Amino acid sequence: MGLMDFIIRILAATAAGGALGLERESNNKSAGLRTHTLVAVSACIFTLISLRVVDDGGSGDPTRVVGQIVTGIGFLGAGVILHRGANVQGLTTAATIWSSAALGCLAAFGFYWELAAATVLIIFVNTVFKKADIWFLRNPKKGKKTGENKDLFE
Repeated sequence: MGLMDFIIRILAATAAGGALGLERESNNKSAGLRTHTLVAVSACIFTLISLRVVDDGGSGDPTRVVGQIVTGIGFLGAGVILHRGANVQGLTTAATIWSSAALGCLAAFGFYWELAAATVLIIFVNTVFKKADIWFLRNPKKGKKTGENKDLFE
């Protein structure tokens, strides 16, 4: 892999992570633009390192690095989850941080169409599903949630 390919993959991870971060930032969530961008770029860099080692004749399996990224980001995501009595906050932000890492890995492997589709889908879920979630909260007879659990998934 040449320098230009490396740069393109890092920029793709930056754009995807930034898009998720902007969505979170626009909703005043604790992890926003910088966090999601850095997670995506870092996951991309770690994956690119493993790909480079294999390309240079070293032994290894780049997918093992991806597995370690998944584990490591889980700890970061746990840091944004707050428990207050029966309410839990930050689950969506934690899941989106995890998604940012996945996008970084997609970029590192050069799966650009998949990266674009996943980015759009994650933003769709965070925006449209949030509106559906709010609608069910305001109309408890139509859904299972009640006003007491309004912060359960955010």
